Order: sequence, then structure tokens, then C-alpha cells
Amino acid sequence: MALATRRFFNTICRGTRSFGALPEGIPSSSQHLINLEYEYSAHNYHPIPVVFSQAKGSTIWDPEGKKYLDFLSAYSAVNQGHCHPKVLKALVEQAERLTLSSRAFHNDRFPIFAERLKNMFGYDMVLPMNTGAEGVETALKLARKWGYEKKKIPKDQAIIVSCCGCFHGRTLAVISMSCDNEATRGFGPLLPGHLKVDFGDEVALEKIFEENGDRIAGFLFEPIQGEAGVIIPPDGYLKAVRELCSKFNILMIADEIQSGLGRSGRMVACDWEEVRPDVVILGKALGGGVIPVSAVLADKDVMLSIQPGEHGSTFGGNPLASAVAVASLDVITEEGLSERSDQMGQELRNQLMKIHQLFPNFIKEVRGKGLFNAVELNSKALFPVSAYDICLKLKERGVLAKPTHDTIIRLTPPLSISLDELQEGSNALRDVMEFDVPKMQKAKHKRVSQTTTNICDRCGRNMDDS
Repeated sequence: MALATRRFFNTICRGTRSFGALPEGIPSSSQHLINLEYEYSAHNYHPIPVVFSQAKGSTIWDPEGKKYLDFLSAYSAVNQGHCHPKVLKALVEQAERLTLSSRAFHNDRFPIFAERLKNMFGYDMVLPMNTGAEGVETALKLARKWGYEKKKIPKDQAIIVSCCGCFHGRTLAVISMSCDNEATRGFGPLLPGHLKVDFGDEVALEKIFEENGDRIAGFLFEPIQGEAGVIIPPDGYLKAVRELCSKFNILMIADEIQSGLGRSGRMVACDWEEVRPDVVILGKALGGGVIPVSAVLADKDVMLSIQPGEHGSTFGGNPLASAVAVASLDVITEEGLSERSDQMGQELRNQLMKIHQLFPNFIKEVRGKGLFNAVELNSKALFPVSAYDICLKLKERGVLAKPTHDTIIRLTPPLSISLDELQEGSNALRDVMEFDVPKMQKAKHKRVSQTTTNICDRCGRNMDDS
């Protein structure tokens, strides 16, 4: 059985498979799979129509053998690159020994994982979970419990402050903080106990703290807003947040699920301003792209607010996830992926800025830190072409990216991407702007006469305004 397991993983991830086009006349296996998914899976995603069949590093192959460059990295879950050999080795070896104990018993992998997190990030304790959304839910519960026990907030009056444009997942508690109408409409009533503030506005944050500080347990934020379109706060904002949270005795809770683990060019994005949040949430790349792993980090005076029976997860801290997470962290440190992300990100933005200069009417802004980047489009000049349309054309040219808010394209390749691959991705975007966009505008103008607006139910902003 052990040998069979190794052979299986070697086959799917070593890159030795031979690829060739399907004979003419045979229906595309990709299309068949897309049709099956549409027929039998819930329609809660609108994916780019490409099927992943095999991957290695920054490269994806579909069932027909067509090769693509991955410029999304599963929303930063594969920072180390697809099927990294060290991560897979840890997965296979642990899978042959022990996969699950539940937290009803101890296992011999989780304590090693917990110690590694302590040594790397400097927090006393970890509460392990699986998905990022679970990590956020854990942090919310932890903040409330701390607020009642340590800050002495009156019963059932604890408040969490979060930012306009935030994305922390799609659970009910999380969408209760959301400005995304698609995430909130039809799912009410939303949970109480939440206040909103503009991201990057320290003056507004101080005002909310002054007015409600005695009942505020935590301020939850992304150091760089991902789903909002890689929004980077003004210089000094993170330090100001730290000072305000300390002044008003409010937990500073950093959601580093997407921005952390090297993505922004630092181990965590808060390191850009050398601030230490009270609570840090990690996920995505913590599992190396092979298994969901998340973790909430805090010191004992916060973490021990939660006692046995008050929170948990059957799979949280399981030995398989723990072994994979240790290997995933090893890869990030041993291969210097944070530093590499910083350097390669600067190169990518240089390339994108040149494209911006060539097409200033189409591209509004290029922004990012490390390999966490976005191209914001001028929707009026591009009309009726959308960011999704551009991503479809990128896909035809062998580059996979995904839009957000219909006007922004995130470019977040694996941190192991090569300079040649980076240039290939930029070249594809330039060619789409030069050759494909004018054709799409002519074709679509015949069918589309007006745009629709997306006004946020919560704050009244036009979320598509660019």
C-alpha cells in the first residue's frame, strides 16, 4: 500500500506524463468535465473555463495537454508552487503513518507544528483549524471571549470593527461584516455586533474607538485587502492601528490568510511596518497547496480565554496537516520565498507599468507589494469589455488570472515563478490589450448598450466605480 501511494503521487506531480492533442472529432474532455460540474455541482462559482489536470511549479496542464502559467496560485494557497517535492514528501510519508487522531487524543505531529509557529512568529500559542474562514471565526470567538473575560465588556454587547471592502470568507458571521451584495443579499438576518470603518482611515478608526471603545473587543483587518483588489493602506496606517488598539485596549486582529507567508514580500504583511498584532490568522499557503490548514496565533493572556469544550475542530491540528504545514513553512524559509517575492514583485510591477504607459486609457493603476499585485482597469474606456473578458483572452494566450469586482485583475503567481515566466505573463497581458481588446469592443458594442451599477447596501458606494 505504501509503495502504491508513492507511485500515485509520483505519477500526478513529477511531470513525466506525455501530453498530446486529442484526435480530431473527439469531444474535448475539458468541456465534458465542465459540463459534468455544471450539471452536478452547486453554481456558487463562475470559474474561468479551463480544467486543471496536472501542475508543477507555476505551470498547469489541462486534460488535452495544453500548458498554462498560473497567475492566481489558488488565491495564494500555492505560494511554494504546485506539487512542491518537499511538501509532497511530507504528505506521503505522514499519510502512510497516521492521518487523524482528533483532538480527543494527542498526536506526535501537532506539537512540532505548534512549536514551529511559536519560533517563527513569536506568539505563545496556536489554535489550529482547517480553512481560512474557520480561522477567522475562531479569531472572532476568541476576541469576544477575551472581551467579556478580560476587558469586562457587558454581556452580549461585544463589538467587532472591520473594514469596508473586507473579505474574510463566506460564513454567516463573516458576511455580516461584508460590503459585497452578492455575499449578503438573501442571507439575512445578518449577525449583530459589527461596525464598519474605511480601510486606511486612521482618523475614522479613532473616532469609532472613542465612541464605542468600551464595548469593542477587536479590530479585524487585512493588512492588504485582497478580494477588494489588492488595496494597500497608506504608509504608517498599520502603526497607527497598533497605537490605537493599545490605547483603547482593543485586540488588533490581522487576517494574514492571503497576504501572509511571503506573498507580500514579507513573512507577514504587518512586517512592512514592523508592528505586532495581538492575533494573527494564517491559512492558504500554510497547507502548501495540498491540504487545508489554518492557524490562529496569540499570546497566553488572550488565547487562554478559551477553555476546553468552548471551541474546536475534529480535523484541526491533525497529524497529516501538521506535517504538511511544517514542510510548507520549511520551503518558505529555506528557499527565501519572502525575499524572492519582494524582488520578483518589483520586477513584475516594472513590466506592468510599461504596459500601463502603452495603454493609459485602458489601465487606471498598477499596484502591489511583493507578488501580490493588481491591475485596475478603466471601465469606461474599456466598455463593454470587462476584466472577466480580459481574463478569458489571457487564458487563450496561456495565462490564468481571475478578476475581482469586474474592473480589477489580480496577478499573484507562485513565489517560485521564474523571470522568464513572469515576462511571459506580462507579454500576454500586453498582447490582450493591443490585439484582443479592440476586437472585443467592436464585437460587444453591437450587443451591449448600457452598464449596471453595484451599489453597496451597507455603505452606499458604487463598488464598480473606476
